[in-house]
Amino acid sequence: MKRYIALALPLAAFISGCAPYRYHAKPISPQAMAASLETRSLDAPALRSWMQETSGYTSPTGPAQSWNLKMLTLAAIYYSPALQQARSQVSAARAAVVTSGERPNPTFHIQPGIPSPYLFAFDFLFPIRTAGRRGIMVQQAKDLTLAAKLNLAQATWQVCSNVRAALVSYFVATREVELLQVQQRLQAHRVTLLRQRFAAGEISRPVVSNARLSLLQAHVRLEAAEGRIPEARAALAASIGVPVTALKGIHFAWPDFSHPPSARSISSQHIQREAVLNRLDVRKALAQYAAAQFALQLEVARQYPDFQLGPGYDFEEGRNFFTLASSLTLPIFNRNQGPIAQAEAQRKVAAAAFLATQANAIAQSEEALAHYRSAWRDLNASEQALTQLERGVIPRERSTVAAGETGHLALNAVLMQRPAMAQTWLTALGRAQAALGVLEDAVERPLVSDEIALKAQSSNSAEVGSDSRSRGAHLKSVHPENQKGMQ
Repeated sequence: MKRYIALALPLAAFISGCAPYRYHAKPISPQAMAASLETRSLDAPALRSWMQETSGYTSPTGPAQSWNLKMLTLAAIYYSPALQQARSQVSAARAAVVTSGERPNPTFHIQPGIPSPYLFAFDFLFPIRTAGRRGIMVQQAKDLTLAAKLNLAQATWQVCSNVRAALVSYFVATREVELLQVQQRLQAHRVTLLRQRFAAGEISRPVVSNARLSLLQAHVRLEAAEGRIPEARAALAASIGVPVTALKGIHFAWPDFSHPPSARSISSQHIQREAVLNRLDVRKALAQYAAAQFALQLEVARQYPDFQLGPGYDFEEGRNFFTLASSLTLPIFNRNQGPIAQAEAQRKVAAAAFLATQANAIAQSEEALAHYRSAWRDLNASEQALTQLERGVIPRERSTVAAGETGHLALNAVLMQRPAMAQTWLTALGRAQAALGVLEDAVERPLVSDEIALKAQSSNSAEVGSDSRSRGAHLKSVHPENQKGMQ
């Protein structure tokens, strides 16, 4: 019996020495995380260095900071909690690839001599997987990793889309306030002119009263519009992932906001091609179908049982015997028909999901393009009407006033048409920019080349495109592994 103990002790020491990993607890403190979120800032040195390293952009500093859409998008990519979750899912999928490629450990089986000390046997068995099962599992895990990467890219695009939509709302809200301020000043000037005429006995009191009521209504509309600016600013801060106090003193720049691309410059063939080849959900559905293919192949391979094979040793009555030990699962009661049928059904589900995703992408892109074309036509018509008013009607009215043919009250009436018509144009502009955002979401790529940080986009295209062997460019959600001070 002492001999058996002497054999077992080194074996136990060997097994314990093969497990170097130790568990380390990482408790989460909701209070500390909430405090960290409240201290996030666009002035953070870590954010500035990350933006410089990733895309070559340097965040502005100083009292009069000016941030454009590209810079705000990078800040959102850096701070977004949704992207941190998606990155964790990619890490988990990569770990699954390692797990699927691991070889099974051998089995050491001991039969001590009980009740007789003159009988002893042990077997050292190596599991052997048949039908190429290990390679199939690795390929399946790789396809699921690709699907996780595409999900990360899609989450990145969604973050960028949210920032753009929030910035559009903010610009529309601020410009609406400017137009209403002009309208209020013109209406106040109109009341002054009418009071003068009433004092001269040229008009009646109800005319002045109606003008005062219009001035009051203009004031109410202005206050309502001013109240929408903090809401738009809060929505923009939420889309970036910072508290609204982080946007204090920030100036937002979008030079081409008033000039969205012409609808004639965007062809339906180009949009449909991008929707089919570039949509991340289409590519993710394709990767999931490939994983379903390997899942079926794995269940088919499991029809053939694994077995264990290895050397054995027997000690009996002072004599030594070396044997070849083996074990095999006998496929008597079933040949894995149930799991094969399930896997085959799941493959059909994945194929139907891919077809539905692709059809939905094409339909969404066509609908979004039609919506943008309609919005752009409205914008173009309102812009032409506003230009005609500014360059034709108003100068002519000023000329007639200068010639003494009409009075300032008539000029005031014409001038008041400008903010009203400009509001129509601003509404059309906001609708066109929103429609452009929906169209970009339909193809999941910017249709204006400098909308997004192109360096981040091209590097992500290289990573994901090489795995899926398909074309398309996407944002790379690069992020430092150690996000100190960001949680």
